[in-house]
Order: sequence, then structure tokens, then C-alpha cells
Amino acid sequence: LGSGDMLFMPPGSSRLKRVHGAYVSEEEIKRVAEFWRSQGRPDYNLEILRERLKERGGTAEDEDYDEKYDEAVAFVMETGQASVSLLQRRFKIGYNRAARLIERMEREGIVGPSDGVKPREVLIRR
Repeated sequence: LGSGDMLFMPPGSSRLKRVHGAYVSEEEIKRVAEFWRSQGRPDYNLEILRERLKERGGTAEDEDYDEKYDEAVAFVMETGQASVSLLQRRFKIGYNRAARLIERMEREGIVGPSDGVKPREVLIRR
């Protein structure tokens, strides 16, 4: 397998099928992604993100609901930076509260997982 060959298991089947897709190099993927990034910043609709959370069984009224959450999400998406200490400084809140906000953003797919002391990758930007 390689260069576009892959194994695929169709829904409702227990057998793998060998299929062929177009081979796209990692370098080509990076060039296309960079082109799209250069076209302008995305404008995300936060209501869609809330709907995704509801589909996964959560609601805005979850136990870790925080009135600063929407404001923190908007800040992270606009700046493209996400860390507990950044939220602490920006919103003048304590470590535990900032950590809960970041953890919720990770669960909702807004920021990536922790990578030691480095800031988290912002997966969704405005």
C-alpha cells in the first residue's frame, strides 16, 4: 500500500476493500493549506460550535459552564493563541478557572491537546 492505495471498510461491511485515491504529497497539502490561509481569516459561527456540543450530549448548562467561556473562545480564536496563563492574564482569573476554560475548549475541538509547556494549537480561528 502507498502512493494512493488504501484499505477501506464500507459501512455495514466486515470486509476490507482495496481502493485507490489520488496521491497528494505532504508538501502539496501544505502549499494548498497555506494558499487558503492567505485568502483571509475565517468567520466562524459560534452557534454551530454550540450545536456540535449538544450533538455530543453536552449543553451550555454543563457543570463546567462559565460565563467567561464565550468571551475566552472569541479571544483565543481571534488571537490564535491559547494557554492557561494567557487566559489568566487577559481575564484576570485564577489558574483553576483558566484551566477549566482551556480543557473545555479542547473537548469541543477549539484547541489541540497540551504539549508540555508550549501554548496549545488553536484549531478554529476567526
